[in-house]
Amino acid sequence: MDVVAIFDIGKTNKKLFLFDEQYRIVWEKSEQFAEVPDEDGDMGEDLELLRNWVTASLADVMTLPDFSVKAVNFSTYGASLVYVDQTGQAIAPLYNYLKAYPAVLLHQFFTTYGGETELTRQTASPSLGSLNSGLQLYRFKYEQPEPFAKLAFALHLPQYVSSLINNWLVSDLTSIGCHTMLWDFDRQQYHKWVLDEKLDGHLAPIVPSDSVRSIAIGQRTVQVGVGLHDSSSALIPYLASFQEPFVLISTGTWCVSMNPFNNRPLTPEELQYDCLNYMHYKGQPVKSSRLFAGYEHEQQAKRLADHFQMPVDQYKKVGYNPDTIDRLRHTLSQVTTGNDAKGDQLLSMKGSLFGQRKLADFVSYDEAYHQLILDIVSQQLISTNLVLAGSPVKRIFVDGGFGKNPIYMNLLAIAFPSIEVYAASVAQASALGAALAIHPHWNTYPLPGDCVELKKYTAQTVTH
Repeated sequence: MDVVAIFDIGKTNKKLFLFDEQYRIVWEKSEQFAEVPDEDGDMGEDLELLRNWVTASLADVMTLPDFSVKAVNFSTYGASLVYVDQTGQAIAPLYNYLKAYPAVLLHQFFTTYGGETELTRQTASPSLGSLNSGLQLYRFKYEQPEPFAKLAFALHLPQYVSSLINNWLVSDLTSIGCHTMLWDFDRQQYHKWVLDEKLDGHLAPIVPSDSVRSIAIGQRTVQVGVGLHDSSSALIPYLASFQEPFVLISTGTWCVSMNPFNNRPLTPEELQYDCLNYMHYKGQPVKSSRLFAGYEHEQQAKRLADHFQMPVDQYKKVGYNPDTIDRLRHTLSQVTTGNDAKGDQLLSMKGSLFGQRKLADFVSYDEAYHQLILDIVSQQLISTNLVLAGSPVKRIFVDGGFGKNPIYMNLLAIAFPSIEVYAASVAQASALGAALAIHPHWNTYPLPGDCVELKKYTAQTVTH
């Protein structure tokens, strides 16, 4: 059976899938790796373990008797750089994008290059410290002159992982265009600061995101892609399936609202709320906003479990109860944190109101959990509205964890009464996107139109 192999590398789970020519998953495996400390003791990806796993796993699937691997591609988390020498060997750890950024260096950067407000606008990148991978590179130059002297290229993680197989050191726009502070969206090229710091020479040549290279593996020739940033990749199955304007809320650790039909430039206020542009794999900007809501949900679910003496995943058993919502709306303050979010702290990173609530005020776990989702959705409303403004969107699709949460989905349908709200499930959206991106290079069948399963929510009931 002809298949495409896709490595889907998240911060937590590392997966390998084989898709057949109709893009059904026919084989898969998944691993989790322990993180390792960098020289400051901050935990991050174990690069050696990752490298060995990728090369060994591909070698294994190449020998499976039932499958003939025709192509390989990669989807990985973003905002992460691997520093390599001329031979493609890593010369430093993969630093965690949550690593604290030195205030002095940040001040130096913005003072030198014209101030935070203008720089964040031009690069469509909220100021996020290490989450701006361009700032990671700037820091590497100033804090680590010795390894920096050996640096050939700083590769974004998708392209690094791809280079392990295709020996091709390149850059792609889905990584460069995503809150890196590297790309000037006004001029559609690297920002002037990158040239002034002479860092453009350490950024590998840009190739189209759907590029492949033919590589001989054993007796076979395989088309190997250059990898995609997972958030951009997850959008591809939707763009392949729907022509009418939509917003996709992709939910995981981050809840990212992506609007591929809104290309108005970002305003300073939107940037303050952590709006940013992702890059469509064909190169157009996708206006997006982010909320750290999956992370908050995880933290608060632990707090609820401790307080009510319940299993940590008890929330999976809680159904949507409109009466509970009604009662909570009338008895507890439902002020969103939106207004206090202006200023230096981004709405996206700020927890909802729930973190300040006293759990003793709730009569049961179910009631408290309804309140948690109510608080998260009140922030989601602000976040998603930022990308909806002024575009003709008729539908909102929610994929990932919150799409399976009936309370979240019902509250979202109530919050957006004039837009159709759907839970959308795509089996492994970012992996599937990476497979679809290189479709013409390995698959003679037409693109499938039925990758996305939909379930519609209206303001009270669920209909299939």
